[in-house]
Amino acid sequence: MAEHILIVGDIGGTNARFALADPAGTGFVNERTLQCADFNSAEVAIQHYLDETGTAKPNVICLAVAGPVVNNSVRMPNNPWHISVASLQQTFTAEEVTLLNDFEAIAHSLPAVNRTDVACLGHVAERDLDCPDFTVCVLGPGTGLGAAALVSRRGVADALVTEAGHVGFAPESDLQAEVLNVLRRRYDRVSDERLVSGMGVENVHWALGQIAGEPEVPTGAAGIFDAAREDSSSACGQAVALFFELLGQVAGNLVLSTGAFDGVYIAGGVAQRHGDLLQASRFREGFENKGRHRELMTSVPSHLILHAQPGLLGASRKARILDGAIA
Repeated sequence: MAEHILIVGDIGGTNARFALADPAGTGFVNERTLQCADFNSAEVAIQHYLDETGTAKPNVICLAVAGPVVNNSVRMPNNPWHISVASLQQTFTAEEVTLLNDFEAIAHSLPAVNRTDVACLGHVAERDLDCPDFTVCVLGPGTGLGAAALVSRRGVADALVTEAGHVGFAPESDLQAEVLNVLRRRYDRVSDERLVSGMGVENVHWALGQIAGEPEVPTGAAGIFDAAREDSSSACGQAVALFFELLGQVAGNLVLSTGAFDGVYIAGGVAQRHGDLLQASRFREGFENKGRHRELMTSVPSHLILHAQPGLLGASRKARILDGAIA
């Protein structure tokens, strides 16, 4: 019997990454990155990938997409493509087609991530996910703030898709309360994403400047992190310090709300690029500061994902589940 062909993808606003999932392994091969603007649709981009790699039509298609999947389709906010399961099935006559939210895909990657692709944040060792029962979660500051959980019972794992980044921000100190009040000048509602994201660190920097009575100096996220690395006592250093403390608070809230006491994972380019600053920050202090549940939180592991393509890795694992290779 011919080996099944499992096409996986991770599609954002600018880039579309495609690969072949290894039906018998845990990873993927033949990765290619395409520019979304070069193609009129996901179907055209996938066909280009198939032609370029000399791959026959797939048995399974599993795509991670940066947007909410509604009724088996997605209209991406920063990409003109309209992607639907029905259209993909019609075009490629695949036996199984599924669309995953990008953080749903990252959640599926967690049991497959090589342990060398994970850095421990804090003092608690990572739990072994090669077991039948566990609950973990993942979040990542990037353009926005994505979050999901992975729940395994009796060896069968499934992802819990969330919009936890849009939970209302809850300050835990007088300074944070001042930051919230300042940000209300900009936004009718201040969600966690307004502070814990690429734009979030800019908002935090601006708010701290307003509180200090300093003139507004527009500074991009990259510049803020660079300046913080040069001088941790500078205004940018203070903004980054608060940013990572807030990331810890939000991560702790996600653990409590999903029951992910087997661990939380931080994903995304912002955290990966500035892992040294994250490691040196008050992330764990923010994470563990949960009042009556402080003792519980001190036993929960936290990690930074170092793998370059966890979305593709998670889509590959989901594709093997759809193909019946794993539970």
